[in-house]
Amino acid sequence: MKLLNIGQLGEDIVTQWLQSTGWLILHRRFSCRWGEIDIIAQYQEQEAGKQGNIGAEEEYTTQNSIQQFTLAFVEVKTRSPGNWDAGGRSAITSQKQAKLWRTAEMFLAQYPEKADYPCRFDVAIVCCQQISKLQTKFTSVQDAVFSSSVAGYEFHLQEYIPAAFDSF
Repeated sequence: MKLLNIGQLGEDIVTQWLQSTGWLILHRRFSCRWGEIDIIAQYQEQEAGKQGNIGAEEEYTTQNSIQQFTLAFVEVKTRSPGNWDAGGRSAITSQKQAKLWRTAEMFLAQYPEKADYPCRFDVAIVCCQQISKLQTKFTSVQDAVFSSSVAGYEFHLQEYIPAAFDSF
């Protein structure tokens, strides 16, 4: 019997939610010597530019489209109810933040075309609870951002914190 990787399943839930909200997943579990980033995602917004003349001698105008990309380096914390570290929030120490920051720098060095994009560090808090045959109610999940059942477990994206700590 294969054991479930609860952390990976939590990351799967966050990936599904990000994609459903318009994010493009660039990498899962990007790693280097400094550490690992669970999810690296890119969001593209298009803003309509102003109409204007191309040149004095030209008789037409054009609609310019400004594309704005944002990169999110996402740390996912999957915990069971009653955990000791506030759902994973207290696990994002200053040392962990520094490792994520250095790992993000390595990603940007490998993909220099993305180096000028605005970047942020997001944290996703996922609650995982095993579904019991005797259990008829789950712990309070009415505030969950996104939920899914997988292999006898219920996963709830409890909180998604954009720009959870300083970026570069």
